[in-house]
Amino acid sequence: MRVVIQRVARASVTIGEEVHSTIGRGLLILLGVGEEDTAADIDLLVKKIVHLRIFPDSEGVMNISVLDISGDILVVSQFTLMACCRKGNRPSYIKAARPEVSIPLYEEFCRRLSDALGKPVGTGVFGADMQVELLNDGPVTIVLDTKNLE
Repeated sequence: MRVVIQRVARASVTIGEEVHSTIGRGLLILLGVGEEDTAADIDLLVKKIVHLRIFPDSEGVMNISVLDISGDILVVSQFTLMACCRKGNRPSYIKAARPEVSIPLYEEFCRRLSDALGKPVGTGVFGADMQVELLNDGPVTIVLDTKNLE
């Protein structure tokens, strides 16, 4: 699994003309699921994400987590994170998991993240054409890949 984590002042997902999810201060997470990913990848990411110390403490040092600030999280599925651009100029998505694999893993990731956070997380809609709006705070953007985490 691959994630792009952005520390945000606020973020939202709109589908069509309707706002589907919105959060305040916290994290916007773009999630890409690969063909070899499993529930073990979810465990690694959830633990890392909720304890990642990327929010400023009282002295302005990035030293506290989304849990410490009682922040929000918004998760958006994004298969394009699994793109391979080695050959040519058209990305290949062959490493992205098919929907029958990625949808259950995406849903389980959101459930476990919600449990770890102690409150519901906002979501997009898998496979929908979404407009994601955010106010990046910092900016702070972190990329994690479970294949590089253990």
